[in-house]
Amino acid sequence: MPDGAERTVLLDTGPLVALLVDREPRHEWTVEQFRVLPAPLLTCEPVLTEAAHFLRHARRGLDRLFDLLETGVLTVALDVNQEAASLRQLTSRYANVPMSLADACLVRMSEQHPDSAVLTFDADFNIYRRFGRRLIPTISPR
Repeated sequence: MPDGAERTVLLDTGPLVALLVDREPRHEWTVEQFRVLPAPLLTCEPVLTEAAHFLRHARRGLDRLFDLLETGVLTVALDVNQEAASLRQLTSRYANVPMSLADACLVRMSEQHPDSAVLTFDADFNIYRRFGRRLIPTISPR
């Protein structure tokens, strides 16, 4: 069982796309994570938007994305309207990276779910901090 299997898992765009596109280089690793990680995985609308962009040409990509939502494998767990001030602070703090809205949402979600880990391929999560100073646990390929 991977690190974080007992935790709330926050899902980033890369693993979501890799799960749904067989030809993605990390597809098999991601499929294995989805087999062992507890559902639902939490995500945000900006992650879904980024994924939909990448999936637009994949065979049944968007249908498979909606299947994950409709079956409860994925749950949208952040209201961007309610979190706008916090998201603005995060994107300002990490403007030099630069931080995407999706990444800001995942960092904010990690603050709301202290037991969480982010399932990601994005090395920027080694830079980002929750509550300003705390490392964000991640689940990534080694």
